[in-house]
Amino acid sequence: QVQLVESGGGSVQAGGSLRLSCAASGYTYSGYCMGWFRQAPGKEREGVATIASDGTTRYADSVKGRFTVSKDNAKKVLYLQMNSLKAEDTAMYYCAAGGDVGRGLVCYGDVPRYKYWGQGTQVTVSS
Repeated sequence: QVQLVESGGGSVQAGGSLRLSCAASGYTYSGYCMGWFRQAPGKEREGVATIASDGTTRYADSVKGRFTVSKDNAKKVLYLQMNSLKAEDTAMYYCAAGGDVGRGLVCYGDVPRYKYWGQGTQVTVSS
């Protein structure tokens, strides 16, 4: 039914940029949070950025000022623009959807809130 497919990952030098995309199918954006998560080897999956149905965004402190999440509801595509990349940004990046709104009508980046996940796309940043 619901399928999320990430693309745009790759290898880049520190200071460079990448733009990730997540194409959704069999899914309606209405009423759900969407977000980007990442998982480095030996680490827990962590929230990177979220976006609510009204466009409100939230970011992890580690990426604020460098990453921007956006979406195109008509195309059913979620984006993550990543600038000023650092070696510590190296991880598998996952698109997530079907997230329940949290306290204060905010989309939080905690894994249990999200129902649907993509297969991931690898981002490798060399210093």
